[in-house]
Amino acid sequence: MKLLIAIVNNDDCPTVLSEITREGYSATKLSTSGGFLRAGNSTLLIGVEDEKVDSLIELIGKFSKKRKQIVQTTPSFNADFFVSVPVEVNVGGATIFVLNVDQFIKL
Repeated sequence: MKLLIAIVNNDDCPTVLSEITREGYSATKLSTSGGFLRAGNSTLLIGVEDEKVDSLIELIGKFSKKRKQIVQTTPSFNADFFVSVPVEVNVGGATIFVLNVDQFIKL
C-alpha cells in the first residue's frame, strides 16, 4: 500500500478529482497555497495499492498539464516612478510524493 500526496493547481483539481474518483480511487482534498505565485493549490491524499501507483500517476498527469500564464511582478522603484513588468511563468502540473504505508485502516 502507498500514500500518494498530489499537489495540483486549483484550476485542475475539479477535473483531476472527478477523474480519479470515476476510476475508483478515494481521495481526501486539502486546500493549500504556496510556491512562487502564492497561488491556491489543492493537496490530494490518496491511498492506493502498489500495483496501481503508476496508472494513478499517469491519470493525474493527464489532467494537470503545465501551461504558461502572464503575471505582474511586484512593483520596484526606478528613479521617480514605480515599474511593474509582466512576466511569463509556468503554472499547473502536479507534484507527487509516493510514501510507503505501514498500516491502512478504513472504519
